[in-house]
Amino acid sequence: MSGVAIYMEGGGLGKGSRSALRLGMDGFLRRLKAAARAKAWRWRLVCCGPRGAALRGFRNAVRRGNDAVTLLLVDAEGPVSRPPGEHLRDRDGWDLGFADDHAVHLMVQTMETWIVADSAALAAYYGQGFNKGALSNRTNLEDEPKAAVERALNRATEHSRKGRYHKIRHASALLQQIDAERARERCPHCWRLFNVVERMIDAA
Repeated sequence: MSGVAIYMEGGGLGKGSRSALRLGMDGFLRRLKAAARAKAWRWRLVCCGPRGAALRGFRNAVRRGNDAVTLLLVDAEGPVSRPPGEHLRDRDGWDLGFADDHAVHLMVQTMETWIVADSAALAAYYGQGFNKGALSNRTNLEDEPKAAVERALNRATEHSRKGRYHKIRHASALLQQIDAERARERCPHCWRLFNVVERMIDAA
């Protein structure tokens, strides 16, 4: 039996917080998970905490070669003008020569960019006091700097029923509720992730 394994940054250092993020991202990627399961493939999403740990987990998995699809998924942490592997080489000094280009993926510029892509889901989650007008209306949200995304999300939620956005407390539930299609439409690297994995599963 073959499978898909994704090694992603995030979730902090605690097992509970990493488990929560995994549950949320599983929901966000449910379309890909369903495609894998339809072929009786394994599906593994590993939240590794720090980005360096995600790189180590990914490298070890590629070397083992147990899965048909093994991916790295980390925050870009800034604007992206090069392919993901080159971006991480220049920004982080990572040597990703051991991996194919299609195996390296970025959340541009940060995971929260995907979250703010669906303002309707955010409004439903935060309820009364949510300020939708604080969010960017850019068609391509990847042009929005990381700091601006974080400021806008804080402003949009600070007076809401659930209070200001908190990555550990809120991200998992939000990822399960937002429409991944909205993120795909507004975030080209999110579209790339879905497209690459679907093509690889279909081709197998």
